[in-house]
Amino acid sequence: MIKRLNGEFQFNLKSNNGLVILSSEGYDTKANCENGIELVKRYSQDLSRFDKYVFTNQKYYFNLKAANGQVIGTSQMYGTDFGVEKGILSVKTNAADAKIEDKTANRMHRVASSI
Repeated sequence: MIKRLNGEFQFNLKSNNGLVILSSEGYDTKANCENGIELVKRYSQDLSRFDKYVFTNQKYYFNLKAANGQVIGTSQMYGTDFGVEKGILSVKTNAADAKIEDKTANRMHRVASSI
């Protein structure tokens, strides 16, 4: 969990090899960000909560949605649909037992959007 330059909080779920596989949107409070993390842990175990998309540059990505339909995480871009499927399985595998690293006390982070 990090604090962005604009003051919002964000989390990134990383795979075992340290690559970011899911990123949250910005949250106005740390408590809301922590709640988002818990939602990822819960909903990542339900494959029906993942929606796959193709971006205009023919890159693939997915969103993880909560029960109310709100997006709680967006993946990195993938070159193929197969890559998206592997990414979804990686989120499912890594989210349930993910350890939370609170880096909000560190310097604020600039976040570049990949979408």
